[in-house]
Amino acid sequence: MSRDIMLLIGQSNMAGRGLPNEVDPITDERIDTFRDDQWQAAIEPLHNDKETAGIGLSMSCASAYLEAFPQARVGLVPAAVGGTPLSRWMPGEDLYERALGIAQNALKGGMLKAILWHQGETDAQNLELAQSYGQRLAEMMGTLRQALDANDVPFVVGGLGDFLAVHPTCVHYRLVNDALQNLNLDRCGFASAEGLGEFDGIHFNSAALRSLGQRYSTELLRLVGA
Repeated sequence: MSRDIMLLIGQSNMAGRGLPNEVDPITDERIDTFRDDQWQAAIEPLHNDKETAGIGLSMSCASAYLEAFPQARVGLVPAAVGGTPLSRWMPGEDLYERALGIAQNALKGGMLKAILWHQGETDAQNLELAQSYGQRLAEMMGTLRQALDANDVPFVVGGLGDFLAVHPTCVHYRLVNDALQNLNLDRCGFASAEGLGEFDGIHFNSAALRSLGQRYSTELLRLVGA
């Protein structure tokens, strides 16, 4: 059985912190997730990086993707870790190597169709990190694509929430958002978070994550010409 695989990387807003009782569950027998080195039915939370893991953006992304490709089977590969800086996702660092290993194992069960990234809140707390964010992310992605023999695979990133404008420490979020929106990478899409709500000042709420996932899918489908 071959799956259209989507690798999910970044920090907590990719892992998902939405409260399960705020939205209807997404259940689709065509959506699998890769957990404990095996494929299984996708049931949120997909990530187990923290006890607070909940609703994320990937299920609504997969669901919208399947509207365009109803005969497909989607494989979601959760590898995001909350509270992590981009530095830990750079080539040779722990989270990059962990995600690479998980992806290589998962790809025995399908073909990589997308790499989805949401991260930046941590780096938005430091001016120097925010200013270098775009260059560093492009370097990481270029290396990861080469390592996965996936130079043409779409890379979709999501914007940081505008609610960070009043966050006490993420003071450089606009710099990070600008970098995300203007990455110097081929086949890269940007899913705006404009107008989406939060529940604790830094995490998107469940309804927002459903909408954000649909925006990711819109960008992914644009990149594949669907």
